[in-house]
Amino acid sequence: MTIMETIKINTKKQFEIIDITKQIKEYLKNTKSENGLINIYTKHTTSAIIVNENEKGLLKDFKNTLNNLIPENKDYHHNSIDNNAPSHLQSLFLSSSQTIPFKDNKLLLGTWQSIFFIELDGPRTNREIILTIIN
Repeated sequence: MTIMETIKINTKKQFEIIDITKQIKEYLKNTKSENGLINIYTKHTTSAIIVNENEKGLLKDFKNTLNNLIPENKDYHHNSIDNNAPSHLQSLFLSSSQTIPFKDNKLLLGTWQSIFFIELDGPRTNREIILTIIN
């Protein structure tokens, strides 16, 4: 059986890391699926879904690393269209989805793991994240 749901997120900054773990856990609690896989997918080419540790210094390092790899002030060809080439290029190093197992309606994350939505081209309204449960 497959179950799908869409959640929407509004972002406030050009670059933002939003912990969505709680929302995913709440969604799982309200489904009839006890065991299986959940896929978390962003529909946007200037955003990402990652799993990592929710530690303030690490999240700053993450942002700095992306900015060092792909700086804003380069002459990118795509900027002639809508001036957001760095956001698209940064997303190439990330992932648009993550798949996580769950058991007894609980995510099987490691002790320090959290699920994040990464905004690379904000602020934006109604960013869509598709949740798909497979069991």
